[in-house]
Amino acid sequence: MQTTHTIHTRYEEIRHRLPMVETKDEVREIGSLLDIAGEADAFIFDAFGVLNVGETAIGGAAERLDQLRARGCLIRVLTNAASYDRAGAIEKFSRLGMRLKDDEIVTSRDATLKHMQPGRWGAIAAAADTLHDLPYPAIRLGDDPDAYDTVDGFVFLSSADWTAARQDMLEAALRRSPRPLLIANADLAAPRDDGFSREPGYFGHKIADAGLAPVRFFGKPFPEVYALALATLPGIAAHRIVMCGDTLHTDILGAAAAGWRTVLVTRDGLYSGQDVTPYMRAAAIFPDWRLEKI
Repeated sequence: MQTTHTIHTRYEEIRHRLPMVETKDEVREIGSLLDIAGEADAFIFDAFGVLNVGETAIGGAAERLDQLRARGCLIRVLTNAASYDRAGAIEKFSRLGMRLKDDEIVTSRDATLKHMQPGRWGAIAAAADTLHDLPYPAIRLGDDPDAYDTVDGFVFLSSADWTAARQDMLEAALRRSPRPLLIANADLAAPRDDGFSREPGYFGHKIADAGLAPVRFFGKPFPEVYALALATLPGIAAHRIVMCGDTLHTDILGAAAAGWRTVLVTRDGLYSGQDVTPYMRAAAIFPDWRLEKI
């Protein structure tokens, strides 16, 4: 079972693959995002641990988005969830009661698909994913080991149906013939209703550790997804963008590297029930502000 401590420790182990940036140990406590609304032109939100936990919306989150809009702030959701296409993302947030427009949602799946190269791809995806938005031909990988040898590269969209046996088949195929592996969700874990799930980044870093293939990670904290979000905010200075997230090594680190300001949300995400201060000091990653919920 994964815990806050083991997840944080693993992020530190793979720190050399993450963006390099220094943050100042000057964290300010705030009661809500309304306290700093005047310091931002745009608020960017992580989803898991900030707006929702698994399939459950966090109370008051949808109302806070509306309040910030009423104060003239632009809203974006920047999520590493890559299990569903854009229509699926919109539907999910609607189901959670989040009143979000299409152009207010930026996903790591968007960033990944933009960087796929021509060829035949092996897709690691949820059963419900139609894969219709992939720009090149793809087959869904499962329990047939021969299928892993028929593709030019791999795109890891979801770990929902992934198993240890399938991971072994992927690693064996890459030993036989190294090929590109795109990890569409760089997270190691995500908070769910029943604990932490293992996300595609967890499996991708195992392969990177073993040196089996050229692995490329997309989503927070990597720059491509921040560039996509920034492109939807023309004319807004980086220091007037505030990223709100629950994880130091993804949300806070990546946003700081992009020159944005940052808020660590502590009540419902990775550090739920923990004193986050020792984790910040151990990693030397500090947000500009800290609060329990948005």
